[in-house]
Amino acid sequence: MGQRGESAATRRWEAWTYWPLTVLALLWVVVYTAQVIGDIRGSWEGIAFTFMLAVQIVFAGDYLVRLLWARPRGVWFRSHLLDLAVVFVPILRPVRLLGALTRLTSFTRTAGSSVRAQLIIYGLGSVLLLIWQVALVVLQAERHAPGASIRTFGDALWWAVCTVTTVGYGDYAPVTVVGRLAAVVLMAGGVVLVGLIVATISSWASERVAQAHDRRRVQPDDAVDRAHPDR
Repeated sequence: MGQRGESAATRRWEAWTYWPLTVLALLWVVVYTAQVIGDIRGSWEGIAFTFMLAVQIVFAGDYLVRLLWARPRGVWFRSHLLDLAVVFVPILRPVRLLGALTRLTSFTRTAGSSVRAQLIIYGLGSVLLLIWQVALVVLQAERHAPGASIRTFGDALWWAVCTVTTVGYGDYAPVTVVGRLAAVVLMAGGVVLVGLIVATISSWASERVAQAHDRRRVQPDDAVDRAHPDR
């Protein structure tokens, strides 16, 4: 059994379903984006809703299968809270795409550099996904609300970028409850993710400075050894 409560059956199931579920997550983003930006109505709205509901059911089924096969289940449950959140909060589903990106990316340097590279990918990717998803949620909530200033996806995207970067020009602001809750999530998430990226880059820069200092310290010793080979 793994330290995260993963049994052999769970690992086999995850290996078999990982990429199909990742493709479904990507398709969910595409369909949701098209639905919101296109303001789809009629039969196409029903088709989009049915597809997204089906994806929701598939992810819920995947979670239940892994939970039933996990040993011990309590350990697995505590170490897979994000998977549970993805089932109930669909806009978190694109986070799965970041995991797929790190799997496809080859990290060949030191273990520390590999971890930092993955953190940067997760950080930058999460910021971009957060901006995109929140912009869609806000546009969907605000577009037809009385007195709303956010009417197009361009408006929503501009507002999201200004909010997450703490610029906040104030030319756009949500007026609905859903829009304001999304703004709170965007502000809190943006602060955390930007802080993570800055800390990771600072750690990388400190490591490079230390390595350069070590090389400069070693070079004079090598020169002395070459000048006095009998030492």
